[in-house]
Amino acid sequence: MESLYILIPIAILFVIIAVAVFFWAVRSDQFEDLERQGMNVLLDDDAPDTSEHQAKDKAETHPTDKQKKDES
Repeated sequence: MESLYILIPIAILFVIIAVAVFFWAVRSDQFEDLERQGMNVLLDDDAPDTSEHQAKDKAETHPTDKQKKDES
């Protein structure tokens, strides 16, 4: 029974903190555009970087002059 004297104020404090965080989120426009964030998952805007792959492929298929000298 004595633990209720501690738990009830702690619970009230948590509720006050939760309400304050909720009102902060509403005032800072955290809930303005909920649909866009859901659609961002479905859209693939990142284009693959082909320059690195092409450079790597060229290096593998066409050895440089230094590699040619090392081999001979």
